[in-house]
Amino acid sequence: MNETSGRSLAKTLTWRVTGSGATFLISWLISGDLHVAGSIAVIQIVANTVLYYVHERTWDIVSWGRINTAAKGDTQCN
Repeated sequence: MNETSGRSLAKTLTWRVTGSGATFLISWLISGDLHVAGSIAVIQIVANTVLYYVHERTWDIVSWGRINTAAKGDTQCN
């Protein structure tokens, strides 16, 4: 089953909140400076959001590792 781009975007954003929070905390603990930690987190948010979205959409078109349930007689529609 393919995902909609909206679902991929929602997954991207929720993962970014989690990952960026960790990046901010680690940067703050290492640098001891909230401004530096915030700057690192903002750069990381932008770069990784774009990269993750492209990664998700690319994997959505790859058929490797998927099970085609429709071929097995599954008549459930989404």
